[in-house]
Amino acid sequence: MTRLILHPGKERSVMRRHPWLFEGAVARLDGRARPGDTVSVVSHEGRALGRAAYSPRSQIRARMWTFDAQETIDDAFFKRRIAACVARRAALPELRGQGEAGGLRLIHGESDGLPGIIADRYADTVVLALTSAGAEKWRNAVVGALLKASGCARIYERSDSDVRALEGLAPVSGVLHGHPIDAPLVIAEHGLRLEVDVEAGHKTGYYLDQRENRRLCGALAAGRSVLNCFCYTGGFSLQALAGGAREVLSIDSSGPALAGAQRNLALNPQLDSARAQWLEADVFAALRELRAAGRRFDLIVLDPPKFAPSAAHAERAARAYKDINLLGFRLLNPGGLLMSYSCSGGVGPELFQKIVAGAASDAGVDARILRRLGAGADHPVGLAFPEGEYLKGLLCQAA
Repeated sequence: MTRLILHPGKERSVMRRHPWLFEGAVARLDGRARPGDTVSVVSHEGRALGRAAYSPRSQIRARMWTFDAQETIDDAFFKRRIAACVARRAALPELRGQGEAGGLRLIHGESDGLPGIIADRYADTVVLALTSAGAEKWRNAVVGALLKASGCARIYERSDSDVRALEGLAPVSGVLHGHPIDAPLVIAEHGLRLEVDVEAGHKTGYYLDQRENRRLCGALAAGRSVLNCFCYTGGFSLQALAGGAREVLSIDSSGPALAGAQRNLALNPQLDSARAQWLEADVFAALRELRAAGRRFDLIVLDPPKFAPSAAHAERAARAYKDINLLGFRLLNPGGLLMSYSCSGGVGPELFQKIVAGAASDAGVDARILRRLGAGADHPVGLAFPEGEYLKGLLCQAA
């Protein structure tokens, strides 16, 4: 097998079981390897460290499949790994049965030992995203293993994220197995029905990582005036209405997203639609207009898009997060609650807290953290892979 030889000292991260090897860690390649091929990772002294997927176009030159130098990477490997992913989720009481009628992440990339592979289940459909050369190489094995482990009737591919270009891969989407999608999928989430557009929606169609935070929003909303910013298809908004919010104003710059949110509201006739307002606008501008108009809210949700895809963008992203949180704090009633999130991998938890704290200070608000928020148990974070903790949230209360 082709060997990937590391520079002296660069084996330490692999020995700590970090799954990425950057270009600068690689001394040379002994042999030939095409994109996605499996290579043996070897220290400068000749110690075999495991096996990885080779990616000559990416700064992440190799992604570890296994830290066992003797383990074979073949179809059986993916059957074992994917079956284990599904079984781990089925064993957790909070997730058991979640995917059968609702939404559940089945494979969470590196943190599940499957770099570049994301799989989300929506009822009887699995939406698959392959984002690395190694994942692309084993496409057929992954699809076959997912069908067997999930028992689902259809697999739809959404390998269309920008990160594929960094691997030299073109975007791909469409049905991989089963019948074409002729209508939006409808899932159940915490007692509500929601439409999921797996063909054109964000990510794999919906933000499953916020599922438990949406439940919390509903639990906090009773009797409160709620502002939901970057609302997408209204997940937080509908939970707030179900929780007894007095009013909910939802803002997004996308007309199609707001149309989807209103369809979701119509799917739940038990909710009082008279308490819901929808505003198509730039969120930053809209918040400034709300402040100028003297509006105030008891519960504000800030769930913006990814401002910093990498650490290189962190400084610019910090300014955007500071601005949006400053506006949020200025719109809070005394004693009000702010649920603020960052899904930017380039902004770590400590930096995010520092940004939110600075925003509160500039707004003249004395605030405290009531709870740190993140993704649910179907989005695990590998202990040796802190980069997997991309979703960070704070539940803050103003004095």
